[in-house]
Amino acid sequence: MTASLTLVVLMAVLFGAGISIMLERSLTRVLIGFLLVGNAVNILIFLMSGAPGLAPILSDGVEPDEISDPLPQVFVLTAIVINLGITAFMLALIYRSWWLAQLGSAGDLVDDEEELAEDAEEAADLIRSSAADDAAIQELIDASGEEADELVVQSPVADDEEVRR
Repeated sequence: MTASLTLVVLMAVLFGAGISIMLERSLTRVLIGFLLVGNAVNILIFLMSGAPGLAPILSDGVEPDEISDPLPQVFVLTAIVINLGITAFMLALIYRSWWLAQLGSAGDLVDDEEELAEDAEEAADLIRSSAADDAAIQELIDASGEEADELVVQSPVADDEEVRR
């Protein structure tokens, strides 16, 4: 494919506008500039892909010279995916920045006191539950009538000495 003057001019305008917009302080303008530069890169890859040809599938009666190069198509798809990922990340940054600006001086500390109270209640419930379990186990041991002295634990060393005799 011969490079169309219209596409070359469009690519140059997109690059110029995108870079000039990215130099602004606003995150929204940086995002718009990044989108323009990403589209300019896609047009550049499209322009550099060469002459159009048949679909890049080899079958009977198709000469390899007539097939278009699939590599620029893969590059464009990869650039689109990367552009989408960075756009999502920038949107998350913009939203987070807006959210923190709306909170003012409170910042991230808005809900921490409520969460600390809930965590303290959960910890107290666990401690009460553990103490109740310990008491129930002790009651079972007391009810069984066994004494701690009656339980004899034999060591493996003593067993070995008896086997040797």
